[in-house]
Amino acid sequence: MHTIALIEDEDIIRNTLKRLLERNQYQVSEAANITQAKSLKLSQYDLVLSDLRLPDGQGTDLIALAGGTPVLIMTSYASMRSAVDAMKLGAAEYIAKPFDHQEMLDTIARLIKDNPRLPAEEFSKAAPEFEQQIAKLNSRIIGSSSVMQRIYQRLEKVAPNDITCLIHGESGTGKELIAKAIHELSPRGQGPLISVNCAAIPESLIEAELFGHEKGAFTGAGNTRQGLIEAANGGTLFLDEIGELPLEAQARLLRVLQEREIRRVGSVQAIKVDIRLVAATHRNLRQLVESHRFREDLYYRLQVIEIALPALREREQDVLEIAEFLLRKHADKMPQQQSYHFSQAAKRAMLNYSWPGNVRELENAVQRALILCEEGDISPELLGIHTEPAKVVTASTASPIENRSAEANRETASLDQYFTQFVLEHQGQLSETELAKRLGISRKCLWERRQRYGIPRSKKKST
Repeated sequence: MHTIALIEDEDIIRNTLKRLLERNQYQVSEAANITQAKSLKLSQYDLVLSDLRLPDGQGTDLIALAGGTPVLIMTSYASMRSAVDAMKLGAAEYIAKPFDHQEMLDTIARLIKDNPRLPAEEFSKAAPEFEQQIAKLNSRIIGSSSVMQRIYQRLEKVAPNDITCLIHGESGTGKELIAKAIHELSPRGQGPLISVNCAAIPESLIEAELFGHEKGAFTGAGNTRQGLIEAANGGTLFLDEIGELPLEAQARLLRVLQEREIRRVGSVQAIKVDIRLVAATHRNLRQLVESHRFREDLYYRLQVIEIALPALREREQDVLEIAEFLLRKHADKMPQQQSYHFSQAAKRAMLNYSWPGNVRELENAVQRALILCEEGDISPELLGIHTEPAKVVTASTASPIENRSAEANRETASLDQYFTQFVLEHQGQLSETELAKRLGISRKCLWERRQRYGIPRSKKKST
């Protein structure tokens, strides 16, 4: 049975869709917002079905959390611009409300068929030789979950090809490790890898650092200096947090990608460079483009191939695998040589904790526990984490009363009833134009549906 994660804030339409999907042999888990959706481990589903506008963000924000799982975006705000933006951000498909039941089912079936999800036990058979290469990297990547297997598959295709790559993920997810893996597994592996944190260099110095400068080009430039781009010649340049790069430097970087040459600050002489660019960011570059803080032409130059790294909370049992690796790594550095291990309670706590700081936070927690541990047995208290799982209203977690209510809604609700109830509830506060806009239809269509369903106009009291 195929699995679907359904994220929709309107209770009626969420219950209607769940009933429709379950009636067609899909297993459905539901959430009302992005916060709740994060605890569903979206990468384990065959499809993510989400509304575009949610109370705490955009449905497209779930694309990075979904790993390789296709995301189908639905919206009442039907417009070509919304469709284009959703697709550019990585949505697999777009469907406008109000939609036909069969259209929804056909779209879901097609997306699942086009994006088959291998069972976790089959992933290890996908590319054993490449997995051995991954294990031998200087910067070792830990993780055997299904979502990480998709990352390995993407790396296997991307690394040997000399193309620009954009890595996207939350802070602490290991973007630099992936960049190093791309470099080490590429034909440029014997060349230099120059890593630059764009957020750590003052704006006044960024161009001189990247492109170098001639003697006397500015106050303090006592000698000619090679820039970091030039230093990466024959190898890979990794620009971390590229979203923080000033616009002027973005323009010069674009020229490097187009012409494969640089010009030092204060020089008129162009210098040819042979580099591969790998960039990373935790920010939404599309939103930065729309707010004119990032060049659109550079954005499309960077996004030849995008790798979306999952958050640690999306990586199933990888948490324990990484924790054990970090425990061995840091235990060897402790002055008192003794055997350390995680208690069962600590393992449960690590699996239940959301890890907002991802692997970086996990490493800090392990180091803290080693320092405070006296007898070798690491407890949840020593890790310093507090587990408060997000409440997700599903059939398994809701109270009996909520279950009966949800079941009643699923038995009686339909999209037509959703339309009727929405109009009756809101027509006292909204004009016909506003009602039509909220429903994503024209005023003429709203009038026709009133006639079809026999919904009277509200008689507003005059004051």
